[in-house]
Amino acid sequence: MDMKRICGKPGEGAHARAIAAGALAAITSLIPAGAHAQQGAWRPDKPVELVVPTTAGGAIDGLARVIQNIVQTHKIIESPVVVVNKPGGGQAIALTYLDQHANDPHYALVSTMGVMTNHILGRSKSNYTDYTPLATLYGEPMTIVVRPDSPIRNARDIQERLRKDPQSMPIGVGIAVGGSNHLAIALIVSAMGVDVKKLKTVVFQANAEAQTAVMGGHVEIAPLSTAAALNAARQGRLRIIGVTSAQRGEGELASIPTWREQGLDVGFTNTRFLLAPKGLTAQQTAYWDAVTARIVKTPEWKEQADKNYWELEYAPSSQAPARLGAIYKQLRVALTEVGLAKN
Repeated sequence: MDMKRICGKPGEGAHARAIAAGALAAITSLIPAGAHAQQGAWRPDKPVELVVPTTAGGAIDGLARVIQNIVQTHKIIESPVVVVNKPGGGQAIALTYLDQHANDPHYALVSTMGVMTNHILGRSKSNYTDYTPLATLYGEPMTIVVRPDSPIRNARDIQERLRKDPQSMPIGVGIAVGGSNHLAIALIVSAMGVDVKKLKTVVFQANAEAQTAVMGGHVEIAPLSTAAALNAARQGRLRIIGVTSAQRGEGELASIPTWREQGLDVGFTNTRFLLAPKGLTAQQTAYWDAVTARIVKTPEWKEQADKNYWELEYAPSSQAPARLGAIYKQLRVALTEVGLAKN
């Protein structure tokens, strides 16, 4: 075997490599700027905004701040993460804000099912399908609360009052009529044989405001998230009448009856999820998949889930559309059953 033919003469290899390097540089100069970046993973290059469709202090705002704390503590997102409150219009203002940032993955809406119910009810042309679903996070049973000194003790007390006069019991609802919170009370009242559209409903821009209204005696009952209701009950500020879980819970929920235990065929879970503006690339949604997957594995997230009785329903961007589509169909059926939507 002629080793010279394989290896070449001394210095020939370095010379050949120099020629190849020059040719590669010439070819590279012809590639459009930005093509290299497209091949790499996307990362944020400015602050990331977690958009909240309610005022500060409510359950959704609290969720956004839990996410903010986790990503900053564990350095999951390299850029600063800020919470931006855009309340009003039953989530419409927050969605409009998202629309103003199309194709920009630096924005994520901490969403409620209100985006779906408003679409079903014809109040908004926007639906979750007009955005980029990043992940479903968890479901949360809802409660109905009253003041500690209220004469209302159970479902039968509510039923008797409302059957006599649907206007006799002011009901505080966070965000919007037809939204997820209102739907919780609507399903219960409808199962009692009462016309939901005849109720005296007072709408607030956040669940926290509805909670304050009950404590202040401005409304008599209100649907609240399990976490908010339990926190107020611990402080002796509210009393929980029932919970929309399919079966009785554990811990602090062990003493609270479900509506089914009280003779009403009602089960309801309020799903929380993340939406980004439309037009994100595969690399950008992949980045968010990595972020959300890390969030839900942290001990802080699991602690919040246990503390707030979340029913974990994590699904990444590849599975979220199907999950949300199933929820949308269920909501349409439920809103039609309570007389708020047409077939």
